[in-house]
Amino acid sequence: MPPLSPLDLAHDDPYGPHNLPYGVFTTPDAPDLRRIGVRYGDHVLDAGAAAAAVGSPHIALLGHPTLNPLMAAGRPVWQAVREELRTWLTESAHRSAIEPLLHPLTTVVLHLPFEVADYVDFYASEHHASNVGRIFRPDGGPLTPNWKHMPIGYHGRAGTVVVSDTPVVRPRGQLRPPAGQPTSDQPTSDQSAPAHSALPLFGPTRRLDFEAEVAFVVGAPSPFNTPVPLSGFHDHVFGVCLLNDWSARDIQSWEYRPLGPFLGKSFATSVAAWITPLDALAAARTAPPTRDVPLLPYLDDSAADTAGAAEPGGLDLRIEVAINGHPVSHPPFAAMYWTAAQQLAHMTVNGASLRTGDLFASGTVSGPEPHQRGCLLELTWSGRDPLRLPDGERTFLEDGDEVTLTAWAPGPGNNRVALGEVTGCVVPSTP
Repeated sequence: MPPLSPLDLAHDDPYGPHNLPYGVFTTPDAPDLRRIGVRYGDHVLDAGAAAAAVGSPHIALLGHPTLNPLMAAGRPVWQAVREELRTWLTESAHRSAIEPLLHPLTTVVLHLPFEVADYVDFYASEHHASNVGRIFRPDGGPLTPNWKHMPIGYHGRAGTVVVSDTPVVRPRGQLRPPAGQPTSDQPTSDQSAPAHSALPLFGPTRRLDFEAEVAFVVGAPSPFNTPVPLSGFHDHVFGVCLLNDWSARDIQSWEYRPLGPFLGKSFATSVAAWITPLDALAAARTAPPTRDVPLLPYLDDSAADTAGAAEPGGLDLRIEVAINGHPVSHPPFAAMYWTAAQQLAHMTVNGASLRTGDLFASGTVSGPEPHQRGCLLELTWSGRDPLRLPDGERTFLEDGDEVTLTAWAPGPGNNRVALGEVTGCVVPSTP
């Protein structure tokens, strides 16, 4: 019996014609030629070559070395290209032209699929925020007074967003001074000079953590001073990917007051090599948790799906986190309090514009159960309760540890839609 063609997928393959995520790849014979690819099963379709082979009107967009021009083209083009791809991959009339343009995944190198413009990280899980509050403010309320009134976020560093499988170097930075350390030298005769605290330490983080997140990639830009309403979400967001926002908890805890995350976060943010189109997740849309605090009008999604007034926003994504191949957590994205549509509306309500390639992430995804916590800070309760793995206990990540995020969502016809995985291996600090 002749071998099956890569076009002949099992009907329940999670990377079938109902998915079709985009990426950028190179091949060993042309390592400098980056091409847009579409994943189909365990193969990658050279989308630009396919467009040329069938005479598509979208040759220029699909023949580019990044996704940015396609992303900037807007939703009608995204939908047209997606329908073309599905036709090329499933209809027998295109079989002879398309089959030679499929490359086995094992033979290609995957790259960061788009040029990142800005990066914003939110804090959208009530379960995560409450756990963090209980850890650091055990005598106070778990949530800050503003948390249920707006999606809390901060601007990260776009230049250190890296693609899956990029090694993560243990960062170095300032660490909290140890208790009882003498203070730094200060002239005692100068009463006007401010007193110095104990000298901080400097060195590699001892509390390196992962954060299981879901990120949204902006395609169509928006004008300056023009807020994007909830109903504009699908017009501006091109797709979804998994994201690991690595965190150095000890660097972060020393630096974050009063301005928040900085060097404890900016050393690396890993994203998947595959961007799943929003349309592939239509069957995974779900209502967010019940709101127990009234929202201001620009964030109010209570009228979702009523004459298109707002975006229902929730997505049923099932995430798994593994350390060295051992599953340690299963965070449910459906439990997120703030939706991506609300995050986008809040991000632009002050008049900030969107640019093609903007990336905004959900913040750590955690659920109500202990096995659903999306970071080691929560899983080990800040190191109090070590995690037991086959190769030993962990409070935080050790050199050589490999963290992998995978996820799937309900798809049409009882199929699953797989999201591209995010993997990163911790390597020792470099002086």
